[in-house]
Amino acid sequence: MAERSLLFVPGSRPERFGKALAAGADITCIDLEDSVAPTGKAAARAAALSFIAEQGAPDHLWLRINPVRSAVGLADLLAVLDSPAGPRTLMLPKLSDPSDLDFLAEVLGDRPLCLVPLIETAAGLRQAASIARAPRVTAMLFGAVDLSAELGCGLEWEPLLFARSTLVTAAAEGGVGLFDVPSIDVADSDGLRGSTARAKALGFTGRACIHPSQVAVVNELFTPTEAEIARANRVVDAFAQAGGGVALLDGKLIEMPVVRAARRVLAAAGR
Repeated sequence: MAERSLLFVPGSRPERFGKALAAGADITCIDLEDSVAPTGKAAARAAALSFIAEQGAPDHLWLRINPVRSAVGLADLLAVLDSPAGPRTLMLPKLSDPSDLDFLAEVLGDRPLCLVPLIETAAGLRQAASIARAPRVTAMLFGAVDLSAELGCGLEWEPLLFARSTLVTAAAEGGVGLFDVPSIDVADSDGLRGSTARAKALGFTGRACIHPSQVAVVNELFTPTEAEIARANRVVDAFAQAGGGVALLDGKLIEMPVVRAARRVLAAAGR
């Protein structure tokens, strides 16, 4: 099944790591950046890497380091490289220049680490297509809060629609996943449901969460329904029966783009 939900847990709260891992999210990401005070960076880094090693560095346990163009970010990176069982995926905040990914590729060498850039600056948005195509990049995350502050626009859907659409196009071109920004209003479950449905309709493949209570809604909305799965199977079958040519299903034309969409539904459902 596709990666639908990504739950952040503060690196400064190691007592929450296990609870976050058990919350039902497809991905759990320990955060060493925004949620950790400058004086607590070293302790959070040590706690995160220790926990990841204890868990056997599973694929679904990620680590968000600090920006690689900062001293603390470089310290995070070196600690990851020195760890005998470090994370298999790093999230990279404030990623604005594809050359940063070239630098990381040189530093990582043959180490099998995947990278997930966080696009949250105007420069990063402009370079999103190049970033999505870079080696090791498997997904991107939209950082709407930082971007809206830089642009001077609201956090509502409409002011950031261009940015979201740009990222959807870039992720599709690069063949990578795309997570939408977490809802910062933990108590607004209706708002979470509505905005998540819009993100899915736009082309996002998942959404980040900042509280375990958000995970179930995100998983539900990014999981195809039985009706959607049945329809996708019928589309694929009709196309196959037509020998790969144009087919009709319920009076509607079935061509390859429709089949590709149906196959995405089945892939998201793990079928």
